[in-house]
Amino acid sequence: MEKSLTVPEINVDKQNFVLLDRNRRIFSDTLFSQGDEIFIQHQGEQYRLRRTRNGKLILTK
Repeated sequence: MEKSLTVPEINVDKQNFVLLDRNRRIFSDTLFSQGDEIFIQHQGEQYRLRRTRNGKLILTK
């Protein structure tokens, strides 16, 4: 059984948000530390990012 991780949405003032490091990386091992799928909120829509047994990533709406 796959575990899922839902990260709470954070309200950010996007006009005042500055990305300090444009080369920032998020390692998939960090994202999937508690299971093989996560849910991403983007522009009011929910997406599911899943890691397969073969190590591929699948993003679905």
